[in-house]
Amino acid sequence: MKPTRVLIIFIASVIIGCNNKEKEKVKDYELIDEDGIGVEKFDSTNTDQNRFTENNSTFREGSIFTYEFEHITTKNEKMFFAWDESSDDFRKKWKFVPADSIDENTILRVAISVQQGLEPMIFSNPDYNQTVIKYQYELKEGNARFSSSSGVIENENNIWMHPPRDQYFRILELNPFPFIKAPYEIGNEWSWQLRIGDGWSDKRWKHWEGSIENEYTYKITDRKTLKTSLGEISCWVIEGTAVSRIGETKLKAFFNSKYGFVQLNYTNIDGSSTNLVLSDYSEV
Repeated sequence: MKPTRVLIIFIASVIIGCNNKEKEKVKDYELIDEDGIGVEKFDSTNTDQNRFTENNSTFREGSIFTYEFEHITTKNEKMFFAWDESSDDFRKKWKFVPADSIDENTILRVAISVQQGLEPMIFSNPDYNQTVIKYQYELKEGNARFSSSSGVIENENNIWMHPPRDQYFRILELNPFPFIKAPYEIGNEWSWQLRIGDGWSDKRWKHWEGSIENEYTYKITDRKTLKTSLGEISCWVIEGTAVSRIGETKLKAFFNSKYGFVQLNYTNIDGSSTNLVLSDYSEV
């Protein structure tokens, strides 16, 4: 083969390769703003139930993020929680358990797994537009006492996640949700808002009547390496604040593009603290 023909073939291959890469970059959705969160909006002809998950790089289908947690009271007492049959309200069927009184009924971990498709969320909301995640609340021996489902939003603009919000973890509804927004760089700031009904109130931390409007502000403040059970993990540090007519809450989150939110340190509405630390991670 003559050198000229070889050169032409090489150039053609490069052009085709570049065109293929460009095709890979073509998005089949647009990003829309929902109260400060970037959400994917697909063409109505795309009914693939995995459309909100297939392009995720952090919350990939089958990934499991397991967190150890603790509740620290305003008196610096460490607490956990357990199922409590004495309450008539399912949402409040739990009780605090001191760290020195842990038994086989005490919840010690929460595992968050990324699900396939949009079930069960589309049963109640046919227009559901998030990646579905499942929360399993684990006992001392590792088996789950109960579970629930909610969602996470991931795209090139941001990653936003519902925290665990069952039983004791309902306290986190009042705090800034885990949230990081591009560009990932120190100094980046953003905000969003959420209306919260009094169904989330609990006399164990705060009782109110009517709805409140939480106004959230966030800022990437640092880059830090955490020593974890999974090794050293480099994280962006995000500090968030939520303000409403009933008070103020805070979140200091540590985010890594592979492991997600590696650590979540909450300051609750009553001045107590909730700390979640990633202790295990697996992927398919």
